[in-house]
Amino acid sequence: MTAPNDTVADDDALYVLTAVLLTPAQFPSVLADDYPAACATLALEPYAEGYGLVLGQDGSGARWTVVVDDVSLVAVAIAAWDCGMEYDLSPDDRSVVCALPGWPLPVAVAAPGVAAPHDPLPDPEAEGTDPAPLTPPDTESWGPAQRRMGADEIAHQWSAWREQIDDETAFATPPGAESPGAGTRAGPTPGAESAESGAEAVSEPDPHPEVEVQGEVDTETESESGAETETGSGSGFGEPDDAAAEAPSGVHPGVRRALAQAHDYIDTPPPPGRVRSSFATGDARMLRADGPGWSLVARTDDIAFILLDEEPGEVLPVGRGTELPKLLKALDTLAVRPA
Repeated sequence: MTAPNDTVADDDALYVLTAVLLTPAQFPSVLADDYPAACATLALEPYAEGYGLVLGQDGSGARWTVVVDDVSLVAVAIAAWDCGMEYDLSPDDRSVVCALPGWPLPVAVAAPGVAAPHDPLPDPEAEGTDPAPLTPPDTESWGPAQRRMGADEIAHQWSAWREQIDDETAFATPPGAESPGAGTRAGPTPGAESAESGAEAVSEPDPHPEVEVQGEVDTETESESGAETETGSGSGFGEPDDAAAEAPSGVHPGVRRALAQAHDYIDTPPPPGRVRSSFATGDARMLRADGPGWSLVARTDDIAFILLDEEPGEVLPVGRGTELPKLLKALDTLAVRPA
């Protein structure tokens, strides 16, 4: 990272604080469900090569997001920082695509020697046509951005979340149940992280998460029944609407809808980035998939977790059964992967 070395700031300089990739295989989930939609949020063309987003402050302290097309340079910088190494990320002016006011993500650090981070003042020559400053998602509400961020956090902390589920009890068949383990709820597990309220929630431990176990789901059956289910984005933060009542099979209708739509991706591939695959331990892959009102995170050799817009902060595990492994394998085949 670069930062001023004295208290006299250069108004034309950009003091780099962090950077992220915007590619089909890796992009900030807060922006959208897939890569083309994420680019559209920033008014960018969805080029296959992708972009790097460099977040920093100018000499007055104003927040800026500089978009560059030198993806390799940004990737090297991120890798170095992740290893605890210093790296001076200074993109060439020729690689700069545009500069957008504000930051789309929360940044916990600030450049020394300049004013506190703030949105830049509107350009008077733009006559009101300049874009509104980018802002991180609201951490006091639940919606698509927070749902996707929660799924990302589960992927990053898979072991901690997986340890909460006891397969022998969570996915056992209760007396009189139509679906194995469906509709049961696991008790609070200390030390788990909540996805209830966006960036704050996924970064701080919650001692009492709500984990609803959905049992082993036959995705082919769900696909047939899910086609008749309305696919709205849910009621947001608050009481779930009537559609969130338990389905006859005991599986949350939102889970049925998510699995049905994920299954549809096999025959009708979604936009790039809607399904992503990354490394996991052993021979497994970590899958991330999103759709209208839902996010899925799974290991190809294990269970899946689903988050829904209509269920704020709820994490709904789905057991493997006989059909989930087939679905995960098919999704992994069509998923985009990091280069």
